[in-house]
Amino acid sequence: MTSGDASGADAPPSARRRTDRDLGDCLRVLAEVHRRDGYPVNWPDVPHAWLTPSSLLAAWVAERDGRVVGHVGLSRSGTGDAAPGLWSSRTGVGVEGTAVVNRLFVAPSARGHGIGVLLMARAVDAARDRGLRPVLDVVASDTAAVALYERLGWHLLGTVDQQWSSGQRVAVRCYAATT
Repeated sequence: MTSGDASGADAPPSARRRTDRDLGDCLRVLAEVHRRDGYPVNWPDVPHAWLTPSSLLAAWVAERDGRVVGHVGLSRSGTGDAAPGLWSSRTGVGVEGTAVVNRLFVAPSARGHGIGVLLMARAVDAARDRGLRPVLDVVASDTAAVALYERLGWHLLGTVDQQWSSGQRVAVRCYAATT
């Protein structure tokens, strides 16, 4: 056994339900991601509330080497979510039959270790356990996220333009998990 093994430095990442105690760490990681990647596109006025919307069903964090390095949420459809409506129009199932995977981010220093895949699996499993179809929206310019969802086999429902503010129109790709 090497000293790296004894410290847990080579331990695989793990995911667990997010607690209120995790929010500070989540906000630290989110700020890193925003500085590096521009996600979220618009920094929220109240970041804590952005991570805890009233529509939230559950959220998870990923840990690596004892530190929070990622986050994902699962919510009911809300204002601005395009994927639930596209799914509903294609299937005839109401938007209440969907759950939106959202607020996925991984610390830049922790990427390449399967953390995004791990967090997505938690959210998808939880949606399916509730009998809901997992869907999501992603800014079309976020090519890394798009690549992840497509690598995981998510089905592109379409791309829509959304007016986020008077001067900000954004192309959003909408996906649904495969059955």
